[in-house]
Amino acid sequence: MPVLTVVVDQLLAPVPGGTGRYAREITGALAARPRPGWQVRTVTAWHRDTDAAVIPGVDGPHRLPAGRRALAELWRRGLPPSVRGDRVHATTPLAPSRRHGLVVAVWDTVPWTHPETLTSRGARWHREMVARAVRRADAIVVSSCAVADELAALFPQIGGRLRVIGLGVTAMQPPADAAGRRARLGLPDRYVLSVATLEPRKGLDVLIRAMAGPAVGDAHLVLVGPPGWGGVDVASVASTAGLRPDRLHRLGRLTDDDLAAVLAGATVLAAPSRAEGFGLPALEAMAAGVPVVATATGGLATLPPDAAHLVPPADPRALAASIDTALAAPRRPGPVHRFIDAFDWSRVGAALDAHWGR
Repeated sequence: MPVLTVVVDQLLAPVPGGTGRYAREITGALAARPRPGWQVRTVTAWHRDTDAAVIPGVDGPHRLPAGRRALAELWRRGLPPSVRGDRVHATTPLAPSRRHGLVVAVWDTVPWTHPETLTSRGARWHREMVARAVRRADAIVVSSCAVADELAALFPQIGGRLRVIGLGVTAMQPPADAAGRRARLGLPDRYVLSVATLEPRKGLDVLIRAMAGPAVGDAHLVLVGPPGWGGVDVASVASTAGLRPDRLHRLGRLTDDDLAAVLAGATVLAAPSRAEGFGLPALEAMAAGVPVVATATGGLATLPPDAAHLVPPADPRALAASIDTALAAPRRPGPVHRFIDAFDWSRVGAALDAHWGR
């Protein structure tokens, strides 16, 4: 029986982020409508507990004989362990070395455009892994035309192996006790929400300065997400900017139900990234009817102008002005924009499946 193997180790990473959601949703979509005679299986690095990587209808996860750090270094050097399968889809640049049947997802060009927002080791590892994928993979999958253009400029030899396949939007249906969950988290009735890892490229320092200015009044800021590459000392940035501690709520990583409750109660979602390959939280907010203010960079720059307020990156005054406008606008029921309908995980799976021609 031919096998499609998906590398889903990101589901077990300390910060799964949007790539973790992609790994789960795309694997589920591929397994939901498998080609006749094919099997979909998953692999991860060796972890003691792999429950978070279990996906219904999928064979796995199967643990490889190396922990995550060791696996990253072994694969960087082009060494085993190998991955069984007639086709292998690496959902991040963490990909095995093989010359046939490999598709690798690349999320952004931050290691080249904004290396200062990563650790030097992390930037170097990503540059090496993406460069090797460009040399050997059957295809490189990216989620936006912006990333495709940047990769093509960096690697002209990539040619026709570059594929733009957008992401889907996961329905964030708020639970019945959403109001109670928000109360338990100590949230006010009116707040600006950020859903992002706490790392420099997400522009949270710019957002905090914007919220500390007079333009947004006394609106509260809610930060959802764990620390990421490089870290951001939120308390120090807020203190320097003059944002009162009672207006800042740091929630860390949330369960999907808690996140859906927090998203449903948000007045505005802010995505102030300095660099962004796609910007999944912005689309999830729009699908939930939450107005979005975002920076015009990477995938975020492709949002329709009538669907989101777009501002230049690293400009706290422009960001504050747009947040103020969004705060004053009446909340509309349902999705903010009809183009959300195009972002469906089953379509993403079908597009990926069509490329392989299984």
